[in-house]
Amino acid sequence: MRLIAPHLRRAVLIGRVIELKSAEAATFADIFDGLSAAMLLVDADGRIVHANPRALSLLAAGDPIWARDGKLSATDTATDREFRTVFAAANHGDASLGGKGLALPLTTRDNEHFVAHVLPLTRGARRRAGQVYAAVAALFIAEATFQTLSSPEVIAKTYRLTPAELRIILAVVQIGGVPEIAEALGIAETTVKTHLTRLYEKTGVRRQADLVKIVASFANPLWRES
Repeated sequence: MRLIAPHLRRAVLIGRVIELKSAEAATFADIFDGLSAAMLLVDADGRIVHANPRALSLLAAGDPIWARDGKLSATDTATDREFRTVFAAANHGDASLGGKGLALPLTTRDNEHFVAHVLPLTRGARRRAGQVYAAVAALFIAEATFQTLSSPEVIAKTYRLTPAELRIILAVVQIGGVPEIAEALGIAETTVKTHLTRLYEKTGVRRQADLVKIVASFANPLWRES
């Protein structure tokens, strides 16, 4: 018994650790599954290690995301390439992803807009969730809505806006009419009108009010006021 006792104690300790990890995983799963946004946990190769019900429905539809052999892909080719780069970077705790992660635009075959927010799980307190699931990143995908503000870079990528055009579309939201924008930015009204014309062409709308709706339509499910 003296020879066996240390092994029994070790087995009990290991069993308790496994039980604790299982409880943690179940807790995280319950939280993730209750989210209204699609949520996936992926490893450095893009393999899906957990997906909540909303994410499973998007995967089943195959648009704007799909999976082959357990690996996550985006129907939009450009975004799919960015997925690969971001997941690999998250594995190394790449500082370029930032503490709040990275936002990427997603477009369906029917030209519906989604926003994907990639949050690295290899740093800080959130690393715990990654360890439980052997995941390096959490991916949150939400349809464009009118309820929260997203990062300007997503809008620029979606509509292929130049820095000047992005500045104008944001000014339309924050400032208002052409004279006010021209004065605030220190440029001519004709310059503002030229940028607006290009914005209308790229976004497919005809009014400043519609530009405001476009900016308002990109939602970040992770953003909150500090």
